[in-house]
Amino acid sequence: MGFTTIEHNVDFCVVGGGLAGMCAAIAAARGGSKVALMQDRPVLGGNASSEIRMWVCGCGDGDCKETGIIEEITLASFYRNPDKIYAIWDGLLFEKVKMEPNITLLLNCSACQCEMDGSRIVSVTGWQTTTQRWQKVNASRFADCSGDSVLAPLTGASFRVGREARDEFGEKTSQETADRQTMGMSCLIQMRKSERITKFIPPEWAVKMTPEVIKYRKPNMAESTENFWYLELGGNRDSIGDTEEVRDELLALAYGMVDYIKNSGEVDDGDHWCLDFLGFLPGKRESRRMMGPYIMTQGDVLSGGKFADVVAYGGWPLDDHHPDGFYHLGNPNVWGDTPKPYGIPYRCLYSANIDNLFFAGRNISMTHAAMSSSRVMATCALLGEAVGCAANIAREYNLTPQGVHDEQIRLLQERLMENGCFLPGMSRTVSDTAKTASLTAEGGENIENLRNGRDRNNHTYGDTENGADLVPGKAAEYTFAKPTELTNIHLAFDSDLHRKTLPGDWCERGHTMRANVVPESPTMHVPKTLVKSYRIEAVTEQGENICIAEENLNLLQCVNHSVSGKFCSVQFIPLTTWNDEPTEKIHIFSFDVR
Repeated sequence: MGFTTIEHNVDFCVVGGGLAGMCAAIAAARGGSKVALMQDRPVLGGNASSEIRMWVCGCGDGDCKETGIIEEITLASFYRNPDKIYAIWDGLLFEKVKMEPNITLLLNCSACQCEMDGSRIVSVTGWQTTTQRWQKVNASRFADCSGDSVLAPLTGASFRVGREARDEFGEKTSQETADRQTMGMSCLIQMRKSERITKFIPPEWAVKMTPEVIKYRKPNMAESTENFWYLELGGNRDSIGDTEEVRDELLALAYGMVDYIKNSGEVDDGDHWCLDFLGFLPGKRESRRMMGPYIMTQGDVLSGGKFADVVAYGGWPLDDHHPDGFYHLGNPNVWGDTPKPYGIPYRCLYSANIDNLFFAGRNISMTHAAMSSSRVMATCALLGEAVGCAANIAREYNLTPQGVHDEQIRLLQERLMENGCFLPGMSRTVSDTAKTASLTAEGGENIENLRNGRDRNNHTYGDTENGADLVPGKAAEYTFAKPTELTNIHLAFDSDLHRKTLPGDWCERGHTMRANVVPESPTMHVPKTLVKSYRIEAVTEQGENICIAEENLNLLQCVNHSVSGKFCSVQFIPLTTWNDEPTEKIHIFSFDVR
């Protein structure tokens, strides 16, 4: 009799529900595609979920912080999860996917079969452990955002594992010959400091920390940056096939670290710290990397990634971890500065030999050395959003992923920017409708910046200010020479990318979640510069004053309001920000129309 097979017919199937897969699925669904998101875990977020608890890192603070869907998630977390509780965070990520009407979410479902038609994928089938059913997804296009590139062995897609020889791409690394070694994986711990003294009795199988092994990895419990990332093993083994045995060793290592903190006498206030969480699911840094038409190298990263087909960016350092991990008797990683930001090309996001396969996350088409920077999750989220947007264009124009590059790359870039994604040095194309209209704002300053196509300040634009200051309750207004058909009103707000208006140190301000918890851990809030309430009003062709949109609880950095009709004028009226104190001016970046 066997098990039941449930079939789903969609436009786009995403395998992997980390931040890359989430953003790919959300972007595609919002663009009109019917999407299936297959995730082999009970929660979304991958390494950022409660199962692993690595915080979301990227290009860095300030003018290079990532926007788009990842900023939408971050701002929602500041509002909904001010105390950075993982149970709330998991629910927020679940909601972001589940509430999209075009997404079918398949949790606890592990992709394990592919049906092929030559070099095209026809379907992906996964085993869902909770229902004991096969879930078969038929789609026109697929994306592997699984991290481990599970679709590579199932489809015959080209991939690499390990470190390239220095001479293959002329990279400045220590590798004279290629090998299959990777960065390792970690089972993370979280500690909580309490006013009372607590005991910890380690299991007999916990690793005993010796002065030799702890020398380069002594925990610093006084720092908010202490997240025990160096509890790492497995890079010198099969980073997929040996995961179970590596996990067992990591657990022994993690309990040994807690024992050191609590019982060695070497850690200040060690008896006041208690173990709050230990992850039994290893967080991975590297395994299979898919191969696309272009392989991005360390040299590309260091030269700034000046690509005509740029669709995302990175800026995390070249952060290469030794394959021996915790037992390497030296520094656990090699750290090299990168340009902030460097561009990442679209050609690294789809398969060189499978016609309808995209990929996004730590598994994109890069060398090991380049991937040591691009693998962090905020960067992966940008890559996922780019893939989701590209999948929509491929559906609309009946193109392959390669066809999007050849025929519609500028459209892809424009749509990404329209949805709030920053592409280094690039500006949105502002419509002639906005350019030729009369733009006024009573008491406003730098109002021409509202239609310059730049939705933030960034040093790749130079030192110029790209925003405008508007008076609360006073309108910025476009007046047209004659009644004009409009379809969209684009707004870009100041979400304080430097996070200067948030409490805590730079680590607390820069991450949605925290590592260890102390009594003085701050309660977060929405950045004070973000517009909280506003109205959009217009005068119709018939002379009628109407309200197009009214928002009283805005949590978005970028908003697009769809409209339909002919209008004589359109007004944007900012009312309040998330600052509890009254403000004389409200800073925003864009108000334009098309």
